[in-house]
Amino acid sequence: MTPILQHDLPYDPTIRQSLPGVQPLDPADWLLVDEVYAEQMAERARLLEHRAGGVVALDAGAAPAAAELLEMVLDQLAARDDFAVAGERVQRPDGAWVEVDRDAPLRTLGHLVQEDLCLMERRPGSDEHLLTGAVLCFPASWRLSEKFMRPMLAIHAPVDVYDADLARRVQRLLDGVRPGRPLWRFNALGYDDPALHQPRGEPVADPARRARDAAPYLRSERQCLVRLPQSGAVVFSIHTFVVARRG
Repeated sequence: MTPILQHDLPYDPTIRQSLPGVQPLDPADWLLVDEVYAEQMAERARLLEHRAGGVVALDAGAAPAAAELLEMVLDQLAARDDFAVAGERVQRPDGAWVEVDRDAPLRTLGHLVQEDLCLMERRPGSDEHLLTGAVLCFPASWRLSEKFMRPMLAIHAPVDVYDADLARRVQRLLDGVRPGRPLWRFNALGYDDPALHQPRGEPVADPARRARDAAPYLRSERQCLVRLPQSGAVVFSIHTFVVARRG
């Protein structure tokens, strides 16, 4: 398969950030459309058709949050010039039309935007947010099935730097995200394989990843945190960039 590669990144990936490294985001800049929109959306469609069980999950209790997320995204797309929302259909920037299926909100979103979208909810009795739903077509060395309905510390268990202290800071961050005031950060990872869909199970022993500066491909995720005002869920969105390192 021909690699799907962006020409460049919209930020400098060499900037070192202290974790969690978030900064404010203009709500209008949340959802991106870049030069490989059509190619990434075709890959998303392939995965949603052939590997739906591995890329979409939704807890029944998170159905209201998923429905709210779909409406929020549709409202944003309707205000843009590169999408056209006509009743229950949306025309994408690549010209394709998508039928809005409110019985499958995450799947519908997977056909509309490049971002993977994860729902994080703090349920009664839990000290942490849980991953209660997601459309995750482009995982970077993790499996949705292993992280679904797990808390943040367990989700990041294989990540060495994600210790209990960082977990507390991230939890305060999730608790503090306000409606209409999203946050964003980025990471930068070195990969030998430019494939977008790279699920790997625990424990993570990833032969495709190595030192960022030594790898032929740089994979970077633009990660955003968005509070849904009605359900109170936090949306963790991931826009994946893969660029070839210049020699």
